[in-house]
Amino acid sequence: MNRKVIPLLLAPLALAACVEQEEVDTSMEAGAVLFAQDCAACHGDDGKGAGNFGTQLFTVPPDLTTLSAQAGGVFPRDYIMGVIDGFDRGDHFSGAMPEFGAGDLGPTVNVEVEGLGTPVPSKLLALAAYIESIQE
Repeated sequence: MNRKVIPLLLAPLALAACVEQEEVDTSMEAGAVLFAQDCAACHGDDGKGAGNFGTQLFTVPPDLTTLSAQAGGVFPRDYIMGVIDGFDRGDHFSGAMPEFGAGDLGPTVNVEVEGLGTPVPSKLLALAAYIESIQE
């Protein structure tokens, strides 16, 4: 390859490295804010399914504080993120549950599990962290 071409090929990479990356917050605290904003009306402030709107639905929203207990003591993070996103839902889900993946779940964060990286929306990770924190 021509030595004059190599710098031209590397220039876009160098410019990309100089661009300031957006700060993302995937913390449990960020998830608590999102939960209060988007989930508490149905699932309740405490996540037990008795929100003001949720009690008026035909299918009462589930108690989110017992998910780990129902899964043998292990928090089912990936399943929960799939439900929130709208990707992993069975027929038993109420049509009242929005598919949050159709909206803005924030910039993606690369999550690595067993050497495999997967881009996951930051708000989805934060919500999962919060829901994990309220397990009883």
